[in-house]
Amino acid sequence: MKTIAVSKFKATCLALLERVMKTGQPILITKQGRPLAQVVPPPPPGKKESWLGSGAHSARIKGDLIQPVTLPEDWSALKK
Repeated sequence: MKTIAVSKFKATCLALLERVMKTGQPILITKQGRPLAQVVPPPPPGKKESWLGSGAHSARIKGDLIQPVTLPEDWSALKK
């Protein structure tokens, strides 16, 4: 693991972060010789779940879907 002083890390932060991302090697940041922080690469991205089937078991069928609605009282939601 590479060790770097906090002052040098501050001056070259973006380049060091790119290096960690590309190489996967962590960097230990020190202040006056004592460990202050550690920069580690992010975990690999997880597998994206498929949206197919995501709505399964989220709806419930009530009543008959085939029979047409013919009575006026069945249309009560449309009345003002």
